[in-house]
Amino acid sequence: MAAPNSITVEQLQRRIGLPDAPMLIDVRIDADFAADPRTLPCAMRRDWRKVGEWAADVAGRRAVIICQRGAKLSHGVAAWLREAGVAAENLEGGFLAWAAAGAPLLSPDAVPPRGKDGRTLWVTRARPKVDRIACPWLIRRFVDPAARFLFVAPGEVADVADRFGATPFDSEGAIFAHRGDLCSFDAMLDDFDLRTKALDRLALVVRGADTGRLDLAPEAAGLLAASLGLSRLHRNDMAQLEAGMGLYDAFYRWARDATGETHDTTADA
Repeated sequence: MAAPNSITVEQLQRRIGLPDAPMLIDVRIDADFAADPRTLPCAMRRDWRKVGEWAADVAGRRAVIICQRGAKLSHGVAAWLREAGVAAENLEGGFLAWAAAGAPLLSPDAVPPRGKDGRTLWVTRARPKVDRIACPWLIRRFVDPAARFLFVAPGEVADVADRFGATPFDSEGAIFAHRGDLCSFDAMLDDFDLRTKALDRLALVVRGADTGRLDLAPEAAGLLAASLGLSRLHRNDMAQLEAGMGLYDAFYRWARDATGETHDTTADA
């Protein structure tokens, strides 16, 4: 059981990837970060010495503070943030405990640089169906919750990426694209080092729906039908993305918690 104002690795793992996940703030010192520059999914690095300067940026949020061992730095920063009105906890055992548990750690090499606004910028082809909604969902839930996405004409993706400093995906010539039988969602899981049982299970469904191989998973046909329906409901790609986020949240929770459950019309619930 976690100490007061602390959260355990197991408890935090249950929150990662969900739409109401807490903000993760990595306050490890430079030497510890240099020794292992991986981060928890969606974690932002902040200087613990300047907490008084950036505390207002997270006011009204729920946050989990991560230092190397879950000791003085994370306890102190969390306490400071609580004084500033943030519902802040520290991760019990810190980064080392998270890594020792085999919990997912984001590889920094594949994460594109953030802009002046602190957000990553991505670009892909307009009128998304499956992969081009699945990838933004993965990015916002496991890489950068504030990521921006541009949907443009297929022939303009590369030039828009160059002119606007955006990272292209699921388009010709992009790093994050189909690789053999695998789709762009798989490429991101591999490059970000985000392979977990739940995400692998979801990836199989996405792959089946995106490539027309509906035999890969029984749920692939359902995801394809829902995706095609959303694309016809929404002419605006951003509106479709926002609607699709909820769809993938539901599929992820199924992949993580409910694959062995069936619906029984005779049951009370």
